[in-house]
Amino acid sequence: MGKRKVPDLYRAPFPLYTVKVDPESGLVITAGGGGASKTGIKNAVHFLGLQLVGEHQYSATLLHAHDTDTRATMNMAIANGVIAAGQDGSCSMMRFKQRQAKDGRKPASGDGAANSEPQGKARRRAGKGNQAAPDGGEEAGGRDPRSDTTDQTQQITVETVGEVQSDSNPQDPLQKVVRFSSDLGLLMTGGTDGHIRVWEYPSMKKKFDFKAHEGEIEDLDLSPGNEHLVSVGRDFVCSVWSGDQLAMGLRWQDTVPHVADKVYRYMACRFGRVEDQKDALRLYTVQIPHKRDRKPPPCYLTKWDGKSFLPMLTATCGTEVISSMAISDSGTFVGLGTVTGSVAIYIGFSLQRLYYVQESHAIVVTDVAFLPDTPKGKAVKGLAHEAAMVSVAVDSRCQLHTLRNRRSFPIWLVMCFCGVMVVAVVLLLQYLFPGFM
Repeated sequence: MGKRKVPDLYRAPFPLYTVKVDPESGLVITAGGGGASKTGIKNAVHFLGLQLVGEHQYSATLLHAHDTDTRATMNMAIANGVIAAGQDGSCSMMRFKQRQAKDGRKPASGDGAANSEPQGKARRRAGKGNQAAPDGGEEAGGRDPRSDTTDQTQQITVETVGEVQSDSNPQDPLQKVVRFSSDLGLLMTGGTDGHIRVWEYPSMKKKFDFKAHEGEIEDLDLSPGNEHLVSVGRDFVCSVWSGDQLAMGLRWQDTVPHVADKVYRYMACRFGRVEDQKDALRLYTVQIPHKRDRKPPPCYLTKWDGKSFLPMLTATCGTEVISSMAISDSGTFVGLGTVTGSVAIYIGFSLQRLYYVQESHAIVVTDVAFLPDTPKGKAVKGLAHEAAMVSVAVDSRCQLHTLRNRRSFPIWLVMCFCGVMVVAVVLLLQYLFPGFM
């Protein structure tokens, strides 16, 4: 672990701000761009086909590049072949479809990596970084990641099917987060105006529109069953909502008494399941320092009971400021990216760090996403890996981070060992104390 090289899965010709993995098709969908500024940098959504080559190596093929005109996609959510894309103060709904080949099969994802180097920068919000890193040249092993990219632009079609205004900030409208509910019946958005907007999906009829935070909303998530909505903002507040009514406010500081109020602010929140516990639910939040110090203080990761919202555990997660978070489908793993380009994976049970690559990217990691626990996701992940997570950054790079299976013993072997130990103890006692049995 530590500072080591992670090969680029793909390199785009523009800064990347968001990435998601479609659970049905296994497509890696990433997006970004240069925004409305006339720098010549495109704004687009790229669709990548991901394949496992060998036991531990991966390749990616650019299947389609969808131009988004003058608007960069800063965040997105995916459901049933539809992308909800945050573009400026709007949420654009785009339907994508993977075409069938002549033999009736979906086109296969061939080998590939990335194409051209980053060419500039797009508008970013405070603390997110705003410039692309210089071209890194050849990767380890002497292979140029841009040399074998295939753009199969006819394999996927994309059409815009609707758009709603998701942020009404009069000065600088920007949607910062978008989420589908687990049952795909609702879509939630939050932005710089501090409002949460909940839309019925797919009709996109507005259900709720309420002021949730003073200032920007950083993140939000809805619990399975749509019982509680949790939001965090730059106003140091983490709120739990029932519909549009405030149910309670959370205080992570109570788990770390020496931390004063308004020294840290919430950056992210996510619900996660508990493996092998059907009715259990967890909430994870990330807290980062509100101000930068010469000697950087640690960031914190907190685990809450997802139903009672009582804090269960708080752990430090390094002094690098966290910029993005994701939870695996099973709830087993928590993925983090930092403003300095580092990537880490923690286990949800103990908040222990299992994987870490320092400065894997050249600059801020803007989004991370685990491969889903679906047949497609598991096939790409492979039998040798317990988890796989995609990261993207302003340096235009898309990388894949894999967590190899932790060593474990089969239960039958453990039982046999215990049986042998019991027999050995009985024999030893008979030897030392004749007539023991």
